[in-house]
Amino acid sequence: MSVNLASSQPQNGRRTILVVDDFDDTRWLLRTWLERKGFRVIEAHNGNEAFDEAQLEAPDLIIMDLEMPELDGLSATRKIRGDLKLAGVPIVAVSAYGAEQFRAPALQAGCNEYVSTPFEPEDLERLIRSYVH
Repeated sequence: MSVNLASSQPQNGRRTILVVDDFDDTRWLLRTWLERKGFRVIEAHNGNEAFDEAQLEAPDLIIMDLEMPELDGLSATRKIRGDLKLAGVPIVAVSAYGAEQFRAPALQAGCNEYVSTPFEPEDLERLIRSYVH
């Protein structure tokens, strides 16, 4: 017998956000901030882990770094978009590149939004809440 742990229902009334970044400090910062805003946060260190965690947890939204080892954020986004169960999960690309030239590739890969750092936390929160009600 197999049990499907994935659910689109909020856990304990909280929506789940998957934070994907290869830098521990970045994940910690986003986790801490998002949890204070009332979200449940799960993490992945690279694109392969992101895909596995997304399949297991069915997050309400994914915050995806673009440059990571093993599988970068653009490739991970394409892989997630190719999975019928995950295809509709909003993905926000967050990149330290800071250049608008990376916006188009992120959107073409299937990201819903592109945010370059540094960003204002309030702006990111508004963006997240526009997808996760």
